Amino acid sequence: MAPEDKPYRVYRGGRRGLRLPTISRPRRDNGRAPSSRPKRTAPRRPPWRRALRWVGIGVCVFVLWVAAWSLAGYFSFRDGVKEANKRLPAAAEKQLSGEGGLVLTKPTTILLLGTDTRPGAAGRGLRHSDSMMLVRTDPDLHRIYYLSIPRDLRVDIPGYGTDRINTSYQVGGAPLAIRTVKSYTGLPVDHVAVVNFRRFKELIDSIGGIDVTVPHPIQSNRFECPYDAAGCASWDGWRFAKGRQHMDGRRALVYTRIRENRLDPSDNDITRGERQQQVTQAIADKLVSVGTFLRMPFSGGDLLKPLATDLSANQLLQLGWVKFRAGTTIRCRLGGDLANIGGASVIVPSEENRNVISMFLDESAPQPPRPGTGTFGPGCVTGDRALGSR
Repeated sequence: MAPEDKPYRVYRGGRRGLRLPTISRPRRDNGRAPSSRPKRTAPRRPPWRRALRWVGIGVCVFVLWVAAWSLAGYFSFRDGVKEANKRLPAAAEKQLSGEGGLVLTKPTTILLLGTDTRPGAAGRGLRHSDSMMLVRTDPDLHRIYYLSIPRDLRVDIPGYGTDRINTSYQVGGAPLAIRTVKSYTGLPVDHVAVVNFRRFKELIDSIGGIDVTVPHPIQSNRFECPYDAAGCASWDGWRFAKGRQHMDGRRALVYTRIRENRLDPSDNDITRGERQQQVTQAIADKLVSVGTFLRMPFSGGDLLKPLATDLSANQLLQLGWVKFRAGTTIRCRLGGDLANIGGASVIVPSEENRNVISMFLDESAPQPPRPGTGTFGPGCVTGDRALGSR
C-alpha cells in the first residue's frame, strides 16, 4: 500500500510515535488533495482610475496635436517672413545699426514706416509715407515705448535739404527714411518694418476683423465712396460712433485714413497717426489670438504680405513674447508749431523734442504735452491715454 493510501498518519511527537486515523479528502485529477484555502482574485480597480487613464490619454493626444499644429504654423509663418525679408531693399539693411543680441534680453529700437503706394505714371508706384514711429523695447523693465513722428515735421533730409520728414521716403524710400530719422533723433535704428496700409484690408479680413475703441464720434470727409455713382451724390462721409466696435478690413482702412472730422475740427495728422497706432495695436493683439493660431498653418504666409522687414521669424516671435510680458506702455510724440512755409503746411520742431527723446530712452520721467502747446505739442503719457489735447 502506498503511504498516501494508509488510513492513518504517524504523529512524531512521542518517543515511539503515535498512529492517528486520517480523514480521506477528495482528490484532484492530478492525484493531489485540493487546498482548503479560497482562491485569491485580483482586486477590481475603482471606476475613477479608468476614467483618469482615459483623461491622461486625451491630454497626451492634445499635446501632440498642439505641437504638430504649432510646428506646421511656424513653418508657414517662417516662409512668409522670408518673403517679407526679400521685399526690403538691401540698401535699407545697410542703414541699420546691425547690433547683435537677443531681442528677449536686449533693448531694441525698431522703425515702423506706414506707407501708401499708389499707381503712378508709366506704371510706376508713387511712394507716400503716411506714418513714422519708433518702437523701443526694454525687456528688463518690461516696458514698451512708442515715439510717433508727425509726417509734416520739418527736418533736414540728408542730401535734399530741409523739408517735411515724410518726403524722405518719397524721394529715397526706406534707406533715406532711416537715415533721416537717425540724423534728427540721434537714435540708433536696429530694425525696420515697412507696412503697406493698402494691404491692411486683406490682412484684417484674413484674421476675421479687429476690435477698436473709438475715442470720440467721427464723421469723415467725402472719400472712398462705398456706393455707386448715384448714391455718392447724397453720401455724407463715413461715421464712427464713440466706443468699442468691430471693424472689417475696409472700415479699418478708412478709419486710419481720415484727415478731417466734421464733428471735431481739431483732428489733424497727429490724431490720424494715433488712429493708425490703434489699428496696428489691434492687429497685433489679433495675431496672437487663439483663432489666428488655428488658421496659422493655412494663412501664416498671407499674414506677412503687407510687411517688408529685416526681422527674422525668431526675432518676431521674441518680440511677441516681449510684448506679451510688457506691463507698462509709454506713448510719446514729437511736435512743434504749425506754420506755412512755401505754401505748404509744416510743423516747425519744438525744442521740447529733445526732452521727449530723453523720456523715450527712459532717461527722464514721462511728461505730457505742456498746456498751451496746442494739438502738436510734444510729450509722453503712460498707458493708453491719448496724447491729443481734449
